Amino acid sequence: MPTPDRTSLADIVAAARQILESEGLPGLTMQAVAQRVGVRAPSLYKRVRNRDDLIRLVTEAAVHDLGEQLSAVAGSGDPGRDLAELAHAFRAFAHAQPAGYHLIFATGPADTRPSLDILTRASAPALRLAAELAGPEHALSAARLFTAWANGFISMELAGAFNLGGDLDEAFAFGIDRLTAALTTLDRPRAKGGPAGSPGPPETAHLRAPDSLGDVRPVD
Repeated sequence: MPTPDRTSLADIVAAARQILESEGLPGLTMQAVAQRVGVRAPSLYKRVRNRDDLIRLVTEAAVHDLGEQLSAVAGSGDPGRDLAELAHAFRAFAHAQPAGYHLIFATGPADTRPSLDILTRASAPALRLAAELAGPEHALSAARLFTAWANGFISMELAGAFNLGGDLDEAFAFGIDRLTAALTTLDRPRAKGGPAGSPGPPETAHLRAPDSLGDVRPVD
């Protein structure tokens, strides 16, 4: 009779994420994860190829969770308000899981990168709101601008790099307001048969959805 499995891939990834948050990336080793789930390190290799594969799995789990939180932002019918809610959800995730958040945007070997499919799904809420605010023709650029600004602000905040005082919540809200205002004042191309400035037909199918998150992890 075969010996029952003492752990699962889900258990391994959950343990690895806990270690990442408490010990940082250097502490995320196959041995540490094996000890956490109660198996010998060689047993881990039945489910995870190597440490790079482990990091990829942890990164994909973090991207998935971030995407779920962004997708949970309810549409109010006001794209500007929804973008603010999206930004706050983005920031809340980073504060709750700072090591996982950093891993999403970190560079590294190709084998540690999350899949294109997971990045695509996580980027969808930002691309949708970017299209509503700036128009479908500017959606990708607008989503990249939003992601770059939010990640820059949050990364500096987590690093304690804002040294001149002031209220960071107010600064974050100010940035969202200015970004929303800038995106909504973009010129729109003229639709066929329509007046100047009227938006053209939705044409978002050609957009590479993962780029708002995936730019930091180019696919070879």
